[in-house]
Formats: sequence, structure tokens, C-alpha cells
Amino acid sequence: MNALIKSATIVDSKSDFHNETVDILIEKGRISKISKRITNPKNYKEIKLDNLHVSQGWFDSSVSFGEPGYEEREIISNGLKTAANSGFTGVALNANSNPVIDSYADITFVKSKAQDHAVSLYPIGALTQGSQSEDLAELFDMTNAGAVAFYDYQKPICNPNLMKIALQYASNFDGLVCSFPQESKISGLGVANEHINSTKLGLKGNPALAEELQVARDLFLLEYTEGKLHIPTISTAKSVELIRAAKAKKLNVTCSVAIHNLLFTDDVLHSFDTNYKVLPPLRTQTDCDALIEGLKDGTIDMVTTDHNPIDIEDKKIEFDYAKYGTIGLESAFGALQTLFTTKKTISLLTQGKSRFGISETTINEGELADLALFNPDTSYEFSKSDITSRSKNSMFLGTQLKGNTYGIIANNKIALK
Repeated sequence: MNALIKSATIVDSKSDFHNETVDILIEKGRISKISKRITNPKNYKEIKLDNLHVSQGWFDSSVSFGEPGYEEREIISNGLKTAANSGFTGVALNANSNPVIDSYADITFVKSKAQDHAVSLYPIGALTQGSQSEDLAELFDMTNAGAVAFYDYQKPICNPNLMKIALQYASNFDGLVCSFPQESKISGLGVANEHINSTKLGLKGNPALAEELQVARDLFLLEYTEGKLHIPTISTAKSVELIRAAKAKKLNVTCSVAIHNLLFTDDVLHSFDTNYKVLPPLRTQTDCDALIEGLKDGTIDMVTTDHNPIDIEDKKIEFDYAKYGTIGLESAFGALQTLFTTKKTISLLTQGKSRFGISETTINEGELADLALFNPDTSYEFSKSDITSRSKNSMFLGTQLKGNTYGIIANNKIALK
């Protein structure tokens, strides 16, 4: 793949051309020249776009695509197309499928489905067999097949001894164990944050305590085992405090936050719109503020869309019975820009690769082209026409966003909208 990008502003603090507006020549998938003005050498494809900005390709540590088993929600090929349109060159795929991805063969299958795409797919294998929280899955075999981490998607490991063994076992091959932060005996049948709004609306409450107890337990287990832990999608102020204290003790822990937990509070539940039914639930403004501060000071290591397509039959029903989940790839960039500067937004979207064993690139001559292309300065109302996913269950519908994406250049391919 050969291309010439014209008049692009580079947003990459590790690049020699950071904040400069330049032409970028790409030959055979690698950046061969960056200069103020480059003449097209061999009639290569030229990319000229309005207010074009370029950064390192973005990475999402938690996406679900349904396949295998839930193809009515999403299939891998269209999920990767959605990621490309949204600026992501790499996504970590959850074991949120039927059957659950918990073996060497399963990892091989999903990787084969992602071949020849511009977006790289990094499978996350289930931590336990069938995500049943009873017996460990084939962790080492899945690592050999290409799994980058192990996680029973949105299912807590109830047995602390099982989590202890997982951390100890995975440390033998530097495996990354992920633990969903929820104590199920406390959360019970709760479907919304336990607070004044859940009481007003008559919705069963899922208290912040349920998350914080699990986070505290897992941090104690991590300290005991000296393992390697990632806590996905924290949602409370106290969780931020607990992880900040753990990092001060030099524990090997990272965490993420879902973008929607930064922007929305449980005040939106008055509409009973099931697109707002997510796990962990939307919390209070105090929690949102603490999560944002945690991103600013580095306590929270990365953001995620926690992209989870759900078909209309499982969303357009009573709130209590609707499935958890919202899609988020298409709205990620525009949503973050309503909270942070473009520089900080790009930093958040490119963090997390190293934690999952993924190599990072910079925008310099000689480097592989792994690029996100975007315009940071547009404003628009997010609508269904902006959604590429098969499922349309986005809580961002009707929300004002800032900035849009053009696509990506990665894996020796150009993928533009």
C-alpha cells in the first residue's frame, strides 16, 4: 500500500513532527518521508481531507462483537469496519460470545475471522471454563494461540481462592488476569445505581459498595500473589481511591473506565431508556468527577468504549429485563472531546497497548504506518446515521459531540469512511 497524505497536522508527543502540519509519504505500509511539502513520486493515492489531523492508531481494551453465536448483534468483519471508521487500529475482543472463547481453537477461530483487516484484533480469552467461575480455562494454551489477557466478561469471580490461583498460575507466563469489579452477593438483582434515583424510579439498586468490596478483595489477592491484574470499567470514586493507594504500594495493577461512565449519571434513567442500562451502572456526578480526576493524574490507565452491541429484541423491553450494554466505538472520540483537549483525548485513546503486550509506534520516518485520521473541530448531534454497527443501542444518540473521524491507515491498508 502506497499513499501520500497531504497537509496533515500530527498529534503525537513522541513524534519529531508533533503539532506540525506536513505531508506524509507512505510506501509499502511504512512511513518513508515526512516533510512540509512532498511531490507525489509515482502517482500514489493522495489523501486530502478537511482540517486533517493524524495520530497514532487508537486502541480499545474492551469490545464485544457477538460472533460466534450472537451474529444478530454483530459479526467480527463489520465490527472491525466500525472500529476502523471510528479511528481504532487495534481492539481487544471480549469472550462475550456463545460458545465462550475459552480454548486454543476458539482463539484461533476469532483471529482467522480478522485476517486481512486494517484493524488488528487481539482476543481476550475467558478466565474460567465457559465463564462459569468454577475451573480455570486453558490459559497457557490460549496465550500460545494469541490471547492477550483473560477475562470473564462482566462476570465476577466469586471464589477468592480461584482468583488467587489464577493470579499465581498466570504469573508463570506473564499472563494478564482481568477481574470484573462486582460482588454479586451485594449487587443482587440491582439494575441501577443504588441512590436516590433508583428509589424514586422503583428500580432495584446496585450499590457502589458491591464494586468497591470486589476491588479491595482483588487488590489484597494481588498483593499476596504478586501477580498481574487489570480491573476493567471501574465506576466509583472509592474504587479510584483504592487503586491509587495500591499503585502507591507498587502493586502490578491497571484499570480502565468506560467512556459513558465519565459523561452520564443516573439522572438520565428517568426516561427508562434501556440504552442507559449498562454494567457497571451509571453512578453519580461525584463519581464522574473522581473518574475524570483519576484519568488526569494517571490512576486510571486507559479509557474503553466497552462496546457491546445488543439486538433490539433484548433492548426494547421493560428496563428490569433488558440486557446490559451500549455501543460506543462510533461516539468515542467525539464524546471524549467534550471533556478533554484534543491532545489529552488522543493520549487517552492510545494508552493501554503495552499493558496488553501490543507494540507501540510513533509517527516518524521509517516507522510502520499505524494512523488514525480525524478532524477535531466539528460539532454535531450524534444520530443513527453515524452508527455503522448492526445494533443501534447507543446511549449517545441525541448527544452533542465534538470532532469526527475519517478512518485509519494500518496493516498496510487504507480504511476510510
